[in-house]
Amino acid sequence: MAAVVCLFPGQGSQRVGMGRDLAGRFPVARRCFEEADDRLGFGLSRLCFEGPEDELRSTAHAQPAILTASVAAYRVLAETTGLRPRAVCGHSLGEWSALVAADALDLGTAVVGVHERGRLMQEAVPHGEGAMAAVIGLEPTEVSKLCVEAAAGDVLTAANFNGGGQVVVAGHARAVARLLPLVTAHRGRAMLLPVSAPFHCPLMEPAAAGLARHLAGVSFREPTLPVITSVEARAVRNAGEIRELLVRQMTAPVRWEETVRAVESLGATLALETGPGRVLCGLVRRISSALATLPAGDPNDIARAREALAAGG
Repeated sequence: MAAVVCLFPGQGSQRVGMGRDLAGRFPVARRCFEEADDRLGFGLSRLCFEGPEDELRSTAHAQPAILTASVAAYRVLAETTGLRPRAVCGHSLGEWSALVAADALDLGTAVVGVHERGRLMQEAVPHGEGAMAAVIGLEPTEVSKLCVEAAAGDVLTAANFNGGGQVVVAGHARAVARLLPLVTAHRGRAMLLPVSAPFHCPLMEPAAAGLARHLAGVSFREPTLPVITSVEARAVRNAGEIRELLVRQMTAPVRWEETVRAVESLGATLALETGPGRVLCGLVRRISSALATLPAGDPNDIARAREALAAGG
């Protein structure tokens, strides 16, 4: 079998219908959605399978929905292929899915945790006061300098170092607006992102404090697989570190390019995007020529991934 890593997607990958075919065909996937519904006390599975889209898109719903669909896909892969990845990692929210895959956290506990995480993130900044934008074509150091220039006393920082010439910034909406013409003047491109809050920046400090209080009552286990954390781009194997890193993640940038490099250093040759969407496949292709990528979020994708694994990648 190829040297495989599983990558778990973050918010923005949600879509109405995700997980429906998996739950219909595989009892192990259906049990994931049933557990999520039971722990949350409402029909998360209905939102995933049927929508409505605007309700699924809300941060407090999108996060547990993506996590559940991702874990369902992972458990189908593990059951049908015997997959044991060399490591797991996730983009922002996806790190919670990775922790469930590594048995550091129960699915039900994680679903409740990210539901609370999403609520806290949504409430941390009043609607319209925060924004995020993707900056393309400039070096990360240059983007960081432009953020300092555009901030003018407001908050504006790099939020995602996605690699391949893409840096996402977050902060006060007025500061992001000041940044856009600066990026153009430096021959880069920038576009506002359709998000409901400015994630991974200091404006999330109230949400981080709330999450810390929630996680104080959560028990973590030693991961059975290396989990590459996007906060420090290294493998975490100590249960004691996990709680602190999940809290820091709320205000720290996602170091995705470095995370992919850390995966490469483990000798991985195939990365499976284990969950809805194909965003991470695209990002990895821009970062690494050594890692082949495949989506693995629905039955057809999983069938193709299973063929690749049987053929040795």
